[in-house]
Amino acid sequence: MRPFRRRLVLEAPARLPDGSGGHATQWTALGTLWADLRPLSTAERTVPAGAAATARARIACRAAPPGAPSRPRPGQRLRAGDGRAWRILSVAEGDALGRTLTLEAEEEARP
Repeated sequence: MRPFRRRLVLEAPARLPDGSGGHATQWTALGTLWADLRPLSTAERTVPAGAAATARARIACRAAPPGAPSRPRPGQRLRAGDGRAWRILSVAEGDALGRTLTLEAEEEARP
């Protein structure tokens, strides 16, 4: 296991009314995690506006107990200081002793 050298902020989505009958998503910081991020794959797909690229990564971090607010969950995201963000797709125990978590994540496109 490589050391956790990347500082990432764990964020959770909150739906807020947008004043027009719909909603907007606002991200709330839950805390900071130190992690190891390894790229897995990239893919390009066609969307109505043209082509879009997606990048998947495997992220390892220290474990938190199930149900703890500091434990990442699918649907949340991790944000780096440079503005990059990864949407968490799945969370699994990283080792038999439950000391680490392994997250599968997809990098979000920058707005």
